[in-house]
Amino acid sequence: MPRTQPRTVVVTGGGTGIGAATAARFAAAGDDVTITGRRADVLAGTAAELGVRHVVFDAADPGAVRDALAELPPAVDVLVNNAGGNTDRQRPPVEPGDLAGIAAAWRANFDANVLTAVLTTEALAPRLADGARVVTIGSIAAKQGSGSYGAAKAALEAWNVELARKLGGRGISANIVAPGVTVDTEFFQGTVTEEWVKARVSVAFDQRPGTPAETADTVFFLAGQGSGHITGQVVHVNGGAYTAR
Repeated sequence: MPRTQPRTVVVTGGGTGIGAATAARFAAAGDDVTITGRRADVLAGTAAELGVRHVVFDAADPGAVRDALAELPPAVDVLVNNAGGNTDRQRPPVEPGDLAGIAAAWRANFDANVLTAVLTTEALAPRLADGARVVTIGSIAAKQGSGSYGAAKAALEAWNVELARKLGGRGISANIVAPGVTVDTEFFQGTVTEEWVKARVSVAFDQRPGTPAETADTVFFLAGQGSGHITGQVVHVNGGAYTAR
């Protein structure tokens, strides 16, 4: 049965890359979209371009999340936890043996990738409609390493199972979409070479990187009415670079 009214959608980290592409996909379908993020100028620009609402806050800060509730929708049909990224790419390398530096680096990736999802979801849980959809952006790194970033994304997978179990009685699904190497995002922060990307793309069956739009389409599918029996799962979008075999 087709939808008769727009859904209310919240996309964290919606200013650029996969988040912006996801917001665009829902907006194009006529849904009522709110994007969130830390950078007011970037967020406002994307919101104006897409014709969606925006709310500026740091999703890793409990107080900021609590304060933002007044501006976020009173009822939510779809929550997309996209905020995150590899914080190691945004800071100088930690010297071997610098335990304080190592601890700070691991906490930064945990905060950026796990706490952002957990805090936003917990804050909005009372507002999730029965039959709502929660989709969190993970990474192929959860299965293939990448230090503290991969560990953080792996933690999301464990958390997602418990979330799906907890919300399932209300018909709410919770899934993770795990992209592989994806172009046209800010993820790599200019820290990799063309050769690095080619080497990793070479293991994909289709021999190419992914795009934000492809991940957004997968999120959109999981948010659909017909996907309600898919929950507690990780859906990989990486051209076969990671398989179950």
